[in-house]
Amino acid sequence: MKAAISEQEALSRLAAWCSSAEHCRAEVGEKALRWGLSAEAAARIVARLEEERFVDDERYCRAFIRDKSLFAGWGKVKIGQALRLKRIPESVYAPLLDEVVDADAYLSSLRALLASKRKTLRARNDYEARAKLARFALGRGFSMDDIGRCIDLSDENE
Repeated sequence: MKAAISEQEALSRLAAWCSSAEHCRAEVGEKALRWGLSAEAAARIVARLEEERFVDDERYCRAFIRDKSLFAGWGKVKIGQALRLKRIPESVYAPLLDEVVDADAYLSSLRALLASKRKTLRARNDYEARAKLARFALGRGFSMDDIGRCIDLSDENE
């Protein structure tokens, strides 16, 4: 079994890790605890990294929200759930969801997602197709209001 590393070495390793990519407080703290540091030492390291701006939850949220909405095609609900799992307070990420995600781009990505899913959908009738599309979009983290708006628009375009 490896010996636990010193607090100073953990600080330098975590600073290097945080400088290579964005990480939230919880990820940094968990990594320090996995290395065998005490909870107090991990808290001191996280505080120091925040003080030196290696860790910033707001900056992390901006990057996370932008990446998940653009590249993974996630909706606001799923992004919010993922950030809650990372123990980021809602007061930090809730205002950023509307600020970072452009409403028009958000709805157009949902429309494109529904259009591509509709091509592969097997349904006996229109009601079943709409239900399957709604379940699919809900799983991707979009709200029912947005889904209803986009499904109605796609029905009118056909």
